[in-house]
Amino acid sequence: MGHRRKARELALQILFQYDLTKGECNTDEFLKDKEIEEDIKEFAINLKNKVIEHMPEIDAIIKKKTKGWTLKRMAVVDRNVLRFAICEMLYFPDIPPKVTINEAIDIARKYGSEESGQFVNGILDSIYKEECKLNKEASG
Repeated sequence: MGHRRKARELALQILFQYDLTKGECNTDEFLKDKEIEEDIKEFAINLKNKVIEHMPEIDAIIKKKTKGWTLKRMAVVDRNVLRFAICEMLYFPDIPPKVTINEAIDIARKYGSEESGQFVNGILDSIYKEECKLNKEASG
């Protein structure tokens, strides 16, 4: 398993706890007893911080793409996989969106329900296609 995959899984766990405790997650405490390489911790913390910093914007994108669903009705794993993946797509330009989408689908399948991978794929693919369309229009 790659370093970024491990970091994404760690970020998901931190975001899951943050979500369930309504923001009371202590990242240092969470990571204290885990033997994790420094670059993995660094990426996971950076990803978690960016998600939290931009959560209103990210959640607005999720709401727009999931008509008929509220964030509270969505599975906690699915909601947080979408959050970190959208965050990567928007704020980590060095990571190709297709890599982010594939990683998010795999992580959703691993930690979510039977339908999580397909659910996450549909939403992220829609966001990716819309972004590509906007980028083409802006450059063309």
